[in-house]
Amino acid sequence: MIASFLARSSQSKTRVATKLASPITGLRFKSTGSKVKRIGFVGLGNMGLPMATNLFNGFKDKADFIIYDINQKTTSNFLKDHNTDPNNKDKVKVAKSPLEVAQEATVIVTMLPASQHVEGVYFGKDGLFGALSENHLVMDASTIDQSMATRVAKALHEKGAKAIDAPVSGGTGGAQAGTLTFMVGSNTNADFELAKPYLEKMGKNIVYCGTNGNGQVAKICNNMLLGISMIATSETMNLGVRMGMDPKLLAGILNTSSGRCWSSEVYNPCPGVQENSAATRGYTGGFGMPLMAKDLRLAVNAAVDTKTTVMLGAMAQQLYNQMAANKDYENLDFSAAYKWLSENAK
Repeated sequence: MIASFLARSSQSKTRVATKLASPITGLRFKSTGSKVKRIGFVGLGNMGLPMATNLFNGFKDKADFIIYDINQKTTSNFLKDHNTDPNNKDKVKVAKSPLEVAQEATVIVTMLPASQHVEGVYFGKDGLFGALSENHLVMDASTIDQSMATRVAKALHEKGAKAIDAPVSGGTGGAQAGTLTFMVGSNTNADFELAKPYLEKMGKNIVYCGTNGNGQVAKICNNMLLGISMIATSETMNLGVRMGMDPKLLAGILNTSSGRCWSSEVYNPCPGVQENSAATRGYTGGFGMPLMAKDLRLAVNAAVDTKTTVMLGAMAQQLYNQMAANKDYENLDFSAAYKWLSENAK
């Protein structure tokens, strides 16, 4: 009987320990027992703004929100649109610096254009690191150098904080619809599980890629392929149209044949083929030309570092560099490669 009692007692303790070690439910960190009172978001650009909106909507009944962006018009509009709770006038706050975000929020998402912006937000004067501690979960959704991602993660771990690099794929349409794919790097599966409930409010596919930095590897490889395929689709559509083919008919044939790809089927660069595409909106909005040029540059730099041959990737980088440096193209969506090829054909 004593042996049976001890066995049952041991099983009970194991169940309790397992429950305490399980991922968060809602907003409670099981490891500390504390509740998240405020969620922070830094970077409200074309991608960050809809992501922040979806995250706010997903947790507005459970936590307050604090935002930061250098564009004060954007933060003012977010405040106006979302700080509508008559019983809580501070439901949404606009921070004066990233430091203030870290001082008030224990869960933080950053969505920034490039490595230098991440470095400034995290390590700069009045940056996040001035107030980070073991109580923080920090998720960076920026597309940056793998080395910068691992540097940030190392510094976070030294503070005792949980570090997630989670670059995204899906474009502004996916950001608005909440259907993004997150490619997540995290040194532990436990930290990945801790981050999932937040990422799931902004995305549909949350993929664990391994240790910190691996999320950036997946994103850089994905965007190199995307950049190449967009140029290939643009060349194909341009050729067919110049030969007298109706662009919608040509796209339909491509998309039921072996040439089908995301750039032809979902984001066709030829104006008029798809009603809601950036091409049909005059290449406005979407994923900016300088950002694609930056991502291809990251891929080529990584190829140099690893002695990997990327001939098409390097050629694509040069074309996007040219377009991004042109005043008529620098503010256009990257699918304006079709427009460039059409206008520069001889």
